[in-house]
Amino acid sequence: MVGLRQKLSLGFGGLLLIIVIISTQGIIQFHELGQSIDVILRENYRSVVACQEMKEALERMDSGILFILLGYDEQGRKQIRANEERFEKALNVELGNITVPGEGEKADSLKGLFASYRKALHGIMARPRSDDLRTPYFKDLLPLFQQTKETADDILKMNQDNMNEANEKARRQAAFARQRMYLFLSFGFLIAVAFIFFTGRWILRPIGRLIRSAEEIRGGNLDLVVQTGSRDEIGRLSEAFNDMAASLREFRRNDQVKLIRTQQATQETLDSLSEAVAIVDLKGKVEIATEAARKIFGIQAGNRIEDLPYAELSELFQNVVADVPDHLGKRQKVLQRFVLGRERYYSFDAAPIRNREGGLTGVVLILKDVTEPRALEEMKSNLVSTVSHQLRTPLTSIRMAIHLLLEEKVGPLTEKQEELLLTAREESDALHGILANLLDISRMESGRLQMDFQDVAPTTLVTEAVDPFRRAAQDGGVELETKLPGDLPTVCADAVQVRHVFSNLLSNALRYTAPGGRITVSAEADEHMVRFSVSDTGSGIPHQFLQRIFEHFFRVPEQKSETGTGLGLAIAKQIVEAHGGHVNVESQEGKGTTFSFTLRRGECPDGQQFEKRHEVK
Repeated sequence: MVGLRQKLSLGFGGLLLIIVIISTQGIIQFHELGQSIDVILRENYRSVVACQEMKEALERMDSGILFILLGYDEQGRKQIRANEERFEKALNVELGNITVPGEGEKADSLKGLFASYRKALHGIMARPRSDDLRTPYFKDLLPLFQQTKETADDILKMNQDNMNEANEKARRQAAFARQRMYLFLSFGFLIAVAFIFFTGRWILRPIGRLIRSAEEIRGGNLDLVVQTGSRDEIGRLSEAFNDMAASLREFRRNDQVKLIRTQQATQETLDSLSEAVAIVDLKGKVEIATEAARKIFGIQAGNRIEDLPYAELSELFQNVVADVPDHLGKRQKVLQRFVLGRERYYSFDAAPIRNREGGLTGVVLILKDVTEPRALEEMKSNLVSTVSHQLRTPLTSIRMAIHLLLEEKVGPLTEKQEELLLTAREESDALHGILANLLDISRMESGRLQMDFQDVAPTTLVTEAVDPFRRAAQDGGVELETKLPGDLPTVCADAVQVRHVFSNLLSNALRYTAPGGRITVSAEADEHMVRFSVSDTGSGIPHQFLQRIFEHFFRVPEQKSETGTGLGLAIAKQIVEAHGGHVNVESQEGKGTTFSFTLRRGECPDGQQFEKRHEVK
């Protein structure tokens, strides 16, 4: 049996053989062509150049003797000496590069002629100028000049003829090599075509059948059978494929039974939950819905989320599918429904369903009844607001009485009485600040806090917020600096409330920064927001308390400073979020803390003031 490996080896082996033959022939031909070119360049070319040099030097010496005949004795002698040396050098090159038959005899003859020519030349140069030099020149020197030049020219032609012959030989070799290359390429082409043909028959067609069968199985057709036309590896693969399809058919029958049982159990389990829960596939189709989801919200199996009258649920589903990190947004929204004639409130959340590989396969929507917690939260807020208002009036009277007593309007005070009253004034002022903070929180949570939004320059916000703290920083030995770029855009904000945020952050920074430390207030802009930062080199906040730092009345345990009520950061956070921004804290214990918050850049709508209301929590 010829297997797939043997078939591939046969095809690729033929191609490899053609490649080896072509490569070998190419190397041989290139070597021969290289030798021919080397003969031309290394042997004949040097002789041609030497002959050219001798002819030119000979002509220059003849010109030199003519200069002497014309009376330019010094110039002529100088030219003769220079070119005589040039001729001898070229002659030595020629004598050492005899490559053509008969070239040696010509070179020896040239050497003898030049010796005779030089002897006659020096004989003329040795005669007095008064003698007639033209007769010996034309009678003796000129014939020797012509014979020497003709001999050098003969040697030049011999080498040129040999170069032409070598060139012609190289061309014949190249033409012959080209013919053999064409022949081998034709053989290679035929072998490649045959290999491609048999590859399609042996490999591609069976693989194509397997691909179509795999697509059928992916579409749910497990009843197909792949034809096996050979006994090679492809044939065995087809048989294995058929066995796999048969196993999948058996698994599907078993899985269908298990799936139905699991769906029933899941439905019964979910129906026992008090919360409304719906399981949705990636296309937005509800697969399972609890009884509460069906009765209260009308969410039925088979519904599409986008067709339900709840835009918030559709948006939440899309955020989870798109893997938006904060898919609930900055605030938890609620849905209002009437159940048995009673008003109920439901918060909604979602969680992704993933397979073992971490791929998203669906989404769980959860609608939780928050009516009772909401009522308790409202009761707490109302209680805080009521108590704060009720305490504010008597506290004002107490503060006024203490103020009048300290001014001794009703009589003089002893030193001890004045000390007690000063302590009482400090405590009443602190209590007044706590009540003011509680009222602010109550207004913000109830949506009754009005904000005057205007276009404000970040530099103005920072400067007005920092200036009141410079004296306190100087008294405490703390360096207070600002770092503000000159190209910061304006922000849309309530300057008074933002100043309150800065006041809380700077107060904390001064409280926990030791003398010699530094507080830095900076700002930077990105595409949508301007980020303000307050950094200090103080004691820092332990990592385990960073998540609770913005809670109401929370203070870090074991802090050296016992002042503060734990409301300042909570109020600052709510003010920033009312502006549509975000608060962040980074701290390293013993090295310092950085609080930062963002405000929207750009101009307020229509440049007008508007009122900001909180969404229901």
